[in-house]
Amino acid sequence: MSQERDKQASEGGEEARESEAIAAAAAENEPIESDEPIGEATKQEDFEAKYNEAQDRYLRAYAEFENIKKRLEREKYQAIDYASEGFAKDLLPVIDALEMALKINETDHFAQLKEGVNLTKTALIKAFEKHGVLPVAHDRGFDPALHEAITQANDEALEDDAIAQVLQQGWRYKERLLRPSLVSVNKRS
Repeated sequence: MSQERDKQASEGGEEARESEAIAAAAAENEPIESDEPIGEATKQEDFEAKYNEAQDRYLRAYAEFENIKKRLEREKYQAIDYASEGFAKDLLPVIDALEMALKINETDHFAQLKEGVNLTKTALIKAFEKHGVLPVAHDRGFDPALHEAITQANDEALEDDAIAQVLQQGWRYKERLLRPSLVSVNKRS
């Protein structure tokens, strides 16, 4: 029994010493040592707050990205839809000139009609050139990538494979061929 009393006394003494240590540490503002560190809950709360803040920033950035993507997609389709607007505006004077040519009275001279059609053609070619639509050149001889041979000519004054006559003008848009020129190619016998 005496051993039990000694054991209880020593345990009671340990508790008393621990209480005194806690009181002394509190008095000196020193951190208290225990089995579970104080501040673990605070660290967890800080971590959760930072995580929630980062997640909120991510969601906002993602939503902003999606909105920008949708806006750019909409603007792209509008640009495609209205890409020919300038070209159409440049062709309006050509339509006006053709309408004026159709209003010519029968008593007017044919030369005036021919001059009006020529001016209309000039206005149309200028509108084409302004937008990169150019006629296919014929000064370099026959080129199967730009010309389509319809007939052959036999002119001694021209070299072989020279273009003798242009039957229909070809056109290109910048570097792309819209339509090849229909030509007559010279072949000497």
